[in-house]
Amino acid sequence: MPKTTDKALTIKDLMAMKQRGEKITCLTAYDASFSALLDQVGIDVILVGDSLGMTVQGHDSTLPVTLTDMVYHSRCVTQTKKRALVIADLPFMSYTNPQQAAENAAKLMQQGGVQMVKLEGAKVDIISFLVANGVPVCGHLGLLPQFINQLGSYAVQGREPAAAQQMIDDALKLQQAGASLLVLECVPASLAKAISSQLEIPVIGIGAGVDCDGQVLVLHDMLNISVGKKPKFSKNFMEGNGAIDTAIAAYHQAVKQQSFPTDEHSF
Repeated sequence: MPKTTDKALTIKDLMAMKQRGEKITCLTAYDASFSALLDQVGIDVILVGDSLGMTVQGHDSTLPVTLTDMVYHSRCVTQTKKRALVIADLPFMSYTNPQQAAENAAKLMQQGGVQMVKLEGAKVDIISFLVANGVPVCGHLGLLPQFINQLGSYAVQGREPAAAQQMIDDALKLQQAGASLLVLECVPASLAKAISSQLEIPVIGIGAGVDCDGQVLVLHDMLNISVGKKPKFSKNFMEGNGAIDTAIAAYHQAVKQQSFPTDEHSF
């Protein structure tokens, strides 16, 4: 389902998609070539993820990624995209207080050219400060890769009733603080469905079931070119598709038609 216009998408467009029940497609990209390809296929949102620490730089976590890295890759991506909304991660320890977060978000927007920044955890005060200063924010709950040394492993979050209720409460607080989007990672599908239905803002899932308002995958995972073990929630879209653009189009269509993720890719 290729796009029919180069008009840049805004958060209002994503809100309208949620309201009419159209699923939002999102993939990571870190360079100009893939950014242009994703845009041509019609992917709605491009995430310049700190996952580049693993996919591009070869680290075993996202922690070594710097703000300089994120600005550089963001600029590469935004140079060639026309339609997709571009979000960039604030990397590890780059938003420990509101002022630091604002200064670093400004660099991602001014120098990197992105439309929104994403940060992990229930950082309500920081999100409120950013939004008050004109920075659109995407929240991130569930599995938080920047907290891997506290978590100990990349495990599903929110299985216990108390943890599930805490995540619902946090999601509502992030929305109230002014977040425009929310990513849920490695969350039971039933919990993600409950959160998506309670929030007015779009919820993008990764390993969070089909009932989120959209889906995101790491590009290298869905093309089956990432290093190491592939996550359960990803799918090799290169299988049965002879070209990269065909594989990306297959992902785009599968999300729009709600045939991905299946139970096999959910918790």
